[in-house]
Amino acid sequence: MNWTEKRAWLNERRDLWIDLLRIYLGIGLFIRGLIFFTHGDQVMFRNFVGETSFQWFGSGVIIHYVILAHLCGGTLLAFGLLTRLAAAVQVPVLVGAVLVHAPEGIFALGQSLPFAALVLVTLLFVIVAGPGRLSVDHHLGAPRSGAETAAAHEPGHAAPAKPTH
Repeated sequence: MNWTEKRAWLNERRDLWIDLLRIYLGIGLFIRGLIFFTHGDQVMFRNFVGETSFQWFGSGVIIHYVILAHLCGGTLLAFGLLTRLAAAVQVPVLVGAVLVHAPEGIFALGQSLPFAALVLVTLLFVIVAGPGRLSVDHHLGAPRSGAETAAAHEPGHAAPAKPTH
């Protein structure tokens, strides 16, 4: 198989690569949620609570939102169920992560800012791209993304059959 044939093969399966990215992102967010859940008191809660005791309620709400968003949203992303909503729920968390790590700059040793920004941009990409063929949404007949709709209307492409229920 020469390079042109490999490129054509990859282009024909572009939506599958997007699905794999969504699945990987979902698994990674789920694992991050597990880390926050099991080590939340050490990792996040101290940073949110700060010095005063009046911030405990807001901090508690934030940490619970982050954990639930990552655990539930990551699982939904990995399976492709309520894909756009699952990605949208993550966006405030990642915007917060970008803002928290912004003072460190992009050349910090842990590289938290570039990674948080990458995950944020990837989530925005998933929101736009929507569920792919390797998703529960696709098999339940959820509305397709603009790219899938355009591909279905290209000359020479048969429209995929709607699943029967």
